[in-house]
Amino acid sequence: MGIAAPATPATAVPEPSDAELLARAAERDQQAFAMLVSRHYRVVYGLVWRLMNGHADAEDVTQATFLKLWSDPAQLRDAGALRGWLCRVGSNLVTDRARRKPMNPLDEAAEVADASPTAEGLMAGAEARAAVDRAIAARPERQKMALSLVHMNGMSNIDAAATMAVSVEALESLLARARRGLKEALVDRKEELLAALADGRE
Repeated sequence: MGIAAPATPATAVPEPSDAELLARAAERDQQAFAMLVSRHYRVVYGLVWRLMNGHADAEDVTQATFLKLWSDPAQLRDAGALRGWLCRVGSNLVTDRARRKPMNPLDEAAEVADASPTAEGLMAGAEARAAVDRAIAARPERQKMALSLVHMNGMSNIDAAATMAVSVEALESLLARARRGLKEALVDRKEELLAALADGRE
């Protein structure tokens, strides 16, 4: 009686790259486009939400950002620049909307979309993040965008500068001024601020 050969382990199918998905989306493949949205939605929404001070229309603006891509996926020739392109389009749409309709200040209880319940042990961290969000919302627009891209969305200074169409030196200057403003606004909550910003980079 022969010995059966060991089963060959199933090979995991690699996720398609952004370049592959963009090429398929350019051919009006809705499933490929849905994968792109799923992959990048949270980052874009988080940026738009902060730039809009937690306004309820942040989701509409985020969807409009992706519709801009769907209207002509082939316009983006470098798939590696997709996330930066989406953030730049989103920020431009926020600016356009702000010209037409003023945005209310960030609500005391507002949080980036996350319907999951918060455990009692995490309340302090949630409150600290809310305080950080309110302090960021109070910064000038370009400082707010720089902070959101680098600290909340985890972009490198180089990528964030490209997204904002400024030099790396200009971005670092914006970050320095924004951090000073945050430090003054949250001087009594320094440790919570640092912890909240660290959480945002994960």
